[in-house]
Amino acid sequence: MTSRDALAAIIDHTLLMPTASAGEVEALVTEAVDLGVGAVCVSPSRARLVTDLLIGAGEARPAVASVVGFPSGAHVVAIKAAEASVAVAAGASEVDVVADLAAVAGGDLEALAVETEAIRAAIGPGIVLKVILESAAILALGDRGSGLLTGACRTVADAGADLVKTSTGFHPAGGATTEAVALMAAAVAGRGSGSVGVKASGGIRSAADALAMVDAGATRIGASASRAILEDPVFA
Repeated sequence: MTSRDALAAIIDHTLLMPTASAGEVEALVTEAVDLGVGAVCVSPSRARLVTDLLIGAGEARPAVASVVGFPSGAHVVAIKAAEASVAVAAGASEVDVVADLAAVAGGDLEALAVETEAIRAAIGPGIVLKVILESAAILALGDRGSGLLTGACRTVADAGADLVKTSTGFHPAGGATTEAVALMAAAVAGRGSGSVGVKASGGIRSAADALAMVDAGATRIGASASRAILEDPVFA
């Protein structure tokens, strides 16, 4: 079984509610450092605050991640690229970009490639790029869903993504499932850099949930319930 510390290292401790206050963001950062998680994931407007709050955190400092094009993905490419650049300038070393979901659902792989390449060019090679594909919504399209999701994963991986991500956590179709994670992991195996990962996010609230995602192939976990996950008695 994955150890508590190994799991903590791959968790993105997340707060993406649009009403989140500065105080709530500060509490998130304090908790992230205390838990030893790998990253803090927030809205781009909060990236600078998180960066400033982490000054002096030393070796316990998690990475700063910002969402982009969130939560719909229905932004023109230039806006997403600009938003990603602003987040990086504010201190983010990782960006979680919602893909053009109409392109994913329609199998428009060229549009996905163009978008991903533009965002990669905007942020440069040293920033971790995760692309959110809303796996539950795509798999709900029926028999063609798995093929669409596989094609989208391969396309964004080849276009410069470091990870493919299951969900925003805001889509009515739902969040991460082990089935989606396994499909996505198989899709990106050997693609792009050769080490493209899968971030499972959306509805992960317990250690059992998180460990199941890891067993299915997830290399990163997005969660707001990080304390409940990492303080589960299973790790005692």
